[in-house]
Amino acid sequence: MDNSIAIIFSSMVSKILLLLASTLFQVVLGTIGVNYGTVANNLPPPPQVAHFLVESTIINRVRLYDANPDILKALAHTGIEVTITVPNDQIPHLTKQSFAEQLVKTNVQPYTPSTKIVRISVGNEILSTANRLLIGSLVPAMQTLHTALVAASLDQQIKVSTPHSLGILSTSSPPSTGKFRPGYDTHVLKPLFSFLRSTNAPVMVNPYPFFGYSDNTLDYALFRPNSGVVDENTKLLYTNMLDAQLDAVFSALKLLGFSDLDIVIAETGWPSEGDSAQVGVSPENAAEYNGNLIRHVNSGAGTPLMPNKTFETFVFALFNENLKPGPTSERNFGLFQPDMTPVYDAGVLKPTAKSSIPMNPSPDESPSPAIPPISPTQPPIKGQRWCLPKEGADLVALQRNIDYVCGLGLDCGPIQEGGMCFDPNTVLAHASYAMNVYYQAMGRYESDCDFEHTGAITGLDPSYGGCKY
Repeated sequence: MDNSIAIIFSSMVSKILLLLASTLFQVVLGTIGVNYGTVANNLPPPPQVAHFLVESTIINRVRLYDANPDILKALAHTGIEVTITVPNDQIPHLTKQSFAEQLVKTNVQPYTPSTKIVRISVGNEILSTANRLLIGSLVPAMQTLHTALVAASLDQQIKVSTPHSLGILSTSSPPSTGKFRPGYDTHVLKPLFSFLRSTNAPVMVNPYPFFGYSDNTLDYALFRPNSGVVDENTKLLYTNMLDAQLDAVFSALKLLGFSDLDIVIAETGWPSEGDSAQVGVSPENAAEYNGNLIRHVNSGAGTPLMPNKTFETFVFALFNENLKPGPTSERNFGLFQPDMTPVYDAGVLKPTAKSSIPMNPSPDESPSPAIPPISPTQPPIKGQRWCLPKEGADLVALQRNIDYVCGLGLDCGPIQEGGMCFDPNTVLAHASYAMNVYYQAMGRYESDCDFEHTGAITGLDPSYGGCKY
């Protein structure tokens, strides 16, 4: 009798432990996402990618930079939660109800519920573009899109938000002093956050310790053991840069009265390869950052100002993308090569897949990119030099350069309204400043001023008045 009771009790305990372990496993995996970019000409077909994600990885969220129909079809019946994106240039059109309704009919309704679309991102890092039309249209476009989702009875299933770079902050250090840029805070962000609150949607941010670290803060950026940084106002200790960046956003939200909004990490990552002058770029450091990131955001530890929280997080990016402009690092943020072999082990492969997929493949095992990555062939140019648009450069291309540079989180404040370089308020003038900011920040290699053949290096200082280059 006693043996029977013991056996029954043991069996019950085993089942409970198994259930707890299963629940914990699901909780940990529930917030691992990846950005699925497609700026490449050598990526595998979407059905193959979808099968790989489900069978070989623990990734169950995907963020797209468009509403690619082939990818949306491929993700059907996988259970993967999908965020689609309305491109920046469509935002002014999206303020019209007819356009919003057509967008829902074309990009959403044909795929749901088979494909689990849970969010629509309206643009990406719009405030960093300093484009008045886009910025002014952003909140009305989000409201109109939400109305279209309500009409289709999809508003409870699909939320509307928009990702921001950390360039929306005027102050971020120490984290307790986080504050949004004057002008944007009350005129754009406050209405935007009110909309997010009323629709139960999150704030989306793109924090990148990679763009904020220096030689002596590399350990802090990579979540390695370090002495940490104390916020002089709160006396709280920060042991990694990501927590400090997130808490700066939280402090800015709190200042406007929106500390109740959830924060989603829409993009963050670390490249595995860069130009020779870039310190801290390697497969080992990329594996360390992304692996530590995934463990940290899912640990429930939270941040010093937001304790006991997990964060929905999207690692940038799924694949290395060989057609992305800019320095070598821009083409090497991927967790996987185009043949779906891991660039490094970030902890996203299922245990069963690890034994069958080769790690760190040798160069002859990986497919050669159709277009070789750009890398500097000469040392940095010595003496004072600046990067400016070529004479006659296409204005659309120059606007793309502005969007790209400011989207990285580099300081575009001077060309935003009220900044020292805002006037003359032209694409050419703003591109001149933005392209040079990038050129200087990246080490002044010739390739850093290429910008798809729209940039040229000059020895003449373009500074004027209070606008310093």
